[in-house]
Parts: sequence; C-alpha cells; structure tokens
Amino acid sequence: MRIRWIIYALVALAVTVPILAGMYFPVERVSDSTKMVYDYIDKLPEGSVIVLSFDYGPSTAPELQPVAEALLKHCFEKNMKVIGIALWPTGRLLGQMAFELIGEEMKREYGEDYVYLGYRAGFSTVMLQMGDRIDKVFDTDYKKRPISQLPLMRRVKNYKDIDLLVDLAAGDSVEAWITYAYTKFDQKLAAAVTMVIVSQLYPYIQAQQLVGVIPGMLGAAEYEKLTDYPGFGMLGLSIQSIAHILVILLVMIGNLEFFLRRRR
Repeated sequence: MRIRWIIYALVALAVTVPILAGMYFPVERVSDSTKMVYDYIDKLPEGSVIVLSFDYGPSTAPELQPVAEALLKHCFEKNMKVIGIALWPTGRLLGQMAFELIGEEMKREYGEDYVYLGYRAGFSTVMLQMGDRIDKVFDTDYKKRPISQLPLMRRVKNYKDIDLLVDLAAGDSVEAWITYAYTKFDQKLAAAVTMVIVSQLYPYIQAQQLVGVIPGMLGAAEYEKLTDYPGFGMLGLSIQSIAHILVILLVMIGNLEFFLRRRR
C-alpha cells in the first residue's frame, strides 16, 4: 500500500511541477501536415476570413483547445477575420471560451475582427445551407444578437467569402465537411483532430481535399513553436514527456525488483 501511494505522489509531482515551473521542452521538429496548415494561413492576405468549427467536447479539449487558441493567435496576429461555429453541442462553450480568451488577449474587437455564432443542430444540413446563405442557419450569434448587426457578417454571406475553414474535430465531422463543403462548393478545408483519428485523414491531404492536418496536442505544440506563442500545447507535451519517462522508470524498477527476488 505504501509503494502505491509513493507512485501516486511521483505522478502528481510529474504533472504539477512543470505547470508551476512553466516548463516547456523544445519542439525539435514540426510535422509536414502541421506546417502545411500554418503556411497556408500565413500566406493569406490581411482581412482574409477564417472559419473555425468546434466539433469536440470536454473529454478531448486538452488536445484540441490549445490548437484552437494557437490558430486564433496566428490569425489575429496576421489581421485576419475569424468566425466561430459549433456543430457539436459540447463544442459551443469551448469555442466561446477560446474566442473570449484570445480576443481579449490580442485586443481584437468583437463584430469587426471576430464573431462567434455558436451551436446549430443539423450537421450536414448546416454545412449545405452555409453554401447558400449563412444567415439562413445562423441568424444570430451566441448572444442571440442578429448577425445583420455585426459588421463582419455583412461581408460574409456564404463559402465564397471564406478563405479557409478549419474543423477542430474529435469524430467524423471532417469527412462530412469534405463531402458537403469541399466537394459541392470547393471550400478550402483544414483539420485539427485528436491523435486517435489523425492517420485516417492523411489520404485527404494527398488528394488535396485538405490543405493540412494538425495532430492533437503534438500539433498544438508544433503550431505554438511556429507562431512563437508558447501555450498549453507545449506545456502539455512537456508534462506528457515527463510522465512517460516516469512510467518507463517505474516499469524498469519493477522488473529489476522481480528478477532480484527470483534470484534469492
């Protein structure tokens, strides 16, 4: 029992010490798929319109919320306009938190520089209707304010006015965006997804149906390195690395103890 509590204490220290110390391990290499998203956004002219779709929930927020914040910082730094939506009900609050946090941090004006439209049910229906008129499905923002009162939304009517749509996803919404937005309306798409599903999206990059894919917390750390804005992506990756090293050491110690006992 005492050994078990020692292990618990070591794991707790492995998590809390990096947070309190602000410990960031250097990201030595950036994956090609993350760099493709960064390069595409970085080459867009000022005033370009980016849409972020928050299609994940609290269980995958540690992986995808840092990506959303890194993307917002990059877009605001480049003086781009950003619109947020959510097709998962659990994504509505997560999107709101990201926009309010980074919007205030980067001193951007709501309605002019960014808009958060919130959640709408319907999934494929929403995607199709956005190709005709966005105000058909998003007639108000997340505060129930008519979008006709928001200057940014007066110039963004449908996909033709959107330079890139990035789906932050924990499920199969990326494939749906490809089917309904890319195939039918030729909307440029990128994705940020959990590590569990990232491998199934690489063929879409090769087919040029996605401009790139950001792979979970690793991708968040890579994006933060590219933008030079260290955040929870790099911190979370550092915590994971320390915890993994601790687990490896504990396994080695356990095996060593086992073999020593057998020799007695």
